[in-house]
This record gives sequence, structure tokens and C-alpha cells, in this order.
Amino acid sequence: MRLISSGRHHATFEFGELRVISLRDGYIDMPPTRLRDEAGRPLPVLPPVVPLVGDNLRLSVNAFFVTDGTRSVLIDTGASDNWHDPTMGLLYDALDEAGIDRAQITDVAITHRHEDHVSGLIAPDGSEAFTALERVWIGAGDASVFTGRLEPLRDRVVPVSEQVAINDWTTAIPAPGHTPGHTVYDVGSGAGHLLVWGDTVHVPTLQFEQPTVSWELDGNQSQARTARAALLDRLTRPHHFVAGAHLDSPGIARVAPAGDGYALEYLAPPIG
Repeated sequence: MRLISSGRHHATFEFGELRVISLRDGYIDMPPTRLRDEAGRPLPVLPPVVPLVGDNLRLSVNAFFVTDGTRSVLIDTGASDNWHDPTMGLLYDALDEAGIDRAQITDVAITHRHEDHVSGLIAPDGSEAFTALERVWIGAGDASVFTGRLEPLRDRVVPVSEQVAINDWTTAIPAPGHTPGHTVYDVGSGAGHLLVWGDTVHVPTLQFEQPTVSWELDGNQSQARTARAALLDRLTRPHHFVAGAHLDSPGIARVAPAGDGYALEYLAPPIG
């Protein structure tokens, strides 16, 4: 995995025969009380290693575009104008900056139903953001999100209920816990495997070192903790990398065991 170019809102990596492009939708600020211990209680003390902006945690919001030059998939779509915050909804600018024509995107894979991941399917003016869209892959437990503003896309939804290949080099893997349909995507190339996840980790400065720490908005905190443990263990295999929706943009890294937890090594310096 090698960084080959970057800009204000994107970073492009060579990954064997594939190109992986990290796209920055922006950031959101959340109170540190969202972090929970194994009993589901707010952490009594926030470790000093966790940075705050004002009194809040700042979470990057990333999406990822993967292509072999012929076929492509966009994993997550950001918030569009659904977050009502000027720090979000930058995905379309990121696509333009990276030279990606969104009118050519046929496949979108969604990690889960929350608005900062799925809302970008619809542009702020109410039109479809990806006019050539043929398939929207999403965990079956989250497919009910396609109502209201997302209703026009419902006939293109492909529910994922078990591990399934969505193209020659990407496999959808159910990882429920944060939501019933939370799904991760394993991208394989001659250079190894890239695991693209949504809300497996929210606060990378803490949850790699202490992976038992969960998030208030995990629908099932115990199940989310179990899924995180399994995915982190998987990432310690040789030639495995992670791309995380809430890792510091551009959000692509290696993971290694460290003490009772894990260490994260970013492959590119943070954007913004």
C-alpha cells in the first residue's frame, strides 16, 4: 500500500493492481461521554492520550473509492446536507478533487444505516448523487433505511445477510453490533487485504489500545465489542490494512498487537 497523491479532501493509494482513494466528507464533534466501559457507563476518566477540541471528541468522516481501472465501488457516501453542519457533506468536492466522475459510479457499498454514511446517496438538491447507480449493497438488518428521501433507491438495494463477493476483489462481511446490519468490506489485491469498516472504531487514540471501550450509539455494545475484537485480530495478519470511516483522514493504516491491545500506524499524515 503506497500513497501516490493527495489533496485537501482526498488521498490516493496504490494497492497492488487497485487504486484506493480516501475521500474526506468532513468531521463531527461528539461529547466524550459517548465512550463507554464494559458495563455501558461513561468512562470515569478520559486518558490524556485522547485529544479534545474544546470539550469534544473530533471524529473524521471518510468514504473510500476502490477501482481496478474498469470496475469500481464507492464504500459509504458521507452525510450530504443531512447533518446540518458546514463541517460535513464534502464528499462531492472530494470526488471532484480526486478526478472521479460520480456520474460513472454504478456500485455503492454502505457499512451501515447511519446518516453520516448513507445520506450522500442523495445530493442536497434532492437528486440522486450517482445517476448511473445500479446497486446499493447494505447489511440486511439496515436495509429498512431506504424510506423517505432514500425511497427512490430502494429497488436497487442488495441486502447482505451473509459473506458475499460484490465484485472480483471485494467481499462483504457482516459485522453486526453497532447496528444490526453493520457490514465491513474486504478488498483483496496482489498486495494483500484492505478491511474497510464503518463504526467499528470511533476514537482511534483510545479504542485500539483499549478495544473493550465501546460507544454509546452502538445498538448492541457487547456484540459490537465482540465484532471489534475479531476484526482487530484479523488485521494483525501479514499484508492486512484497515480503512476506517472515523480514523483520522485519510484513515488508512496498519494494525499490530501491542500489550493488551493494538497499535495503529497510519500510512499517510492526517488531512486538514
